[in-house]
Amino acid sequence: MRLCATFFAFAALASLAAAPAPAGAKPRVVFTTSEGAFTLELDPAAAPATVANFLGYVKSGQYNGTVFHRIIGNFMIQGGGLTKAGVEKPTNPPIKNEAKEAAAKGLKNVRGSVAMARTNEPHSATAQFFVNVADNGFLDYPGQDGWGYCVFGKVVAGMDTVDRIKAVKTGPGDAPLQPVLIEKAALAPAR
Repeated sequence: MRLCATFFAFAALASLAAAPAPAGAKPRVVFTTSEGAFTLELDPAAAPATVANFLGYVKSGQYNGTVFHRIIGNFMIQGGGLTKAGVEKPTNPPIKNEAKEAAAKGLKNVRGSVAMARTNEPHSATAQFFVNVADNGFLDYPGQDGWGYCVFGKVVAGMDTVDRIKAVKTGPGDAPLQPVLIEKAALAPAR
């Protein structure tokens, strides 16, 4: 009888752990880096395609073993696309820029927010992202090019790690002199 009760208690706990996150829940991603860890909380209601794209890269392991390859201490830290050897990792096709939709929901390029990196082409974001280390309102929709940069979440823990990364000494092209490795990016357990 005791074994049966234990089994049912375990089964009930397992079903709770496997339950989907409640509607409106904001997924979190933990980045473990050579400078410490930080946690992002994503906002799928504000930028659904961008969040889905980012989570796809997290789940595939895309970010593991990449580096923060561009660091500007009074601006942002950018990573997610290059290996420690400076080789660009393959990506999925670019996504639509959702900066206008995200801005309409109140997301802005402020200190601690995370946004998609892109080229001069507005709809060119793939895997690379950046964390704003200062308020960068000039990046908000419509920006200087009529599009801006899509914010899709924010740092909710570990901003001290982000600040350590932004303080790393850099050389030409804002590249860190010592690699800042993203050891792992993983979904945080549902709250």
